[in-house]
Amino acid sequence: MENETRQVHIHADESCLGNQFADRDRPGGAAALLECWNRGAWERRDLWICDRSTTNNRMALMSAIVSLEALKERCRVRFASDSQYLVKGASEWMPTWKRRGWKRKGGPIENLGLWQRLDRVASRHEVRWRWVKGHAGDPRNEYVNDLAQRAASEQSSRPRPGPSGFETWLNDQREEHGRYLDYFEFAPPGSSTEP
Repeated sequence: MENETRQVHIHADESCLGNQFADRDRPGGAAALLECWNRGAWERRDLWICDRSTTNNRMALMSAIVSLEALKERCRVRFASDSQYLVKGASEWMPTWKRRGWKRKGGPIENLGLWQRLDRVASRHEVRWRWVKGHAGDPRNEYVNDLAQRAASEQSSRPRPGPSGFETWLNDQREEHGRYLDYFEFAPPGSSTEP
């Protein structure tokens, strides 16, 4: 992944198992697929993290924090998530909270430390936040959902980007379930099937 100001596409998701329980641990996971168009092909990397007891909102924030922290230089980032809490928070609420000295009219900001951490790491990049509908057939969103759920259930982490399993996962989905047959995983930026 090289260039002056590289364009990176990040698809992220979170999972929290046992949200319905207040009296026991709720294991969570967060995952991201990082994509960069390099010399006529997509270069892909995966990362994921886990937490023994957390919430969906905290894991959504962590999915953005760890993936943006993984970028070693300033990038133009298109960040896609199905978490409205994350996307609206980062693009709409956070700028207002900052102007007010990290305060909001309705009381304390939930997860304030994570929002401030996200603000610091996002400010190093040019980030465009985009909400995608979850479980609506976007293979990249479904893939990171699977990674996040696995991280939560297995309590496994790979916080630094490593080789992606997206293409293998996609082929398995096609062969076993007949899904995503019309998705072209090698489409260049600017095409109608661009990530």
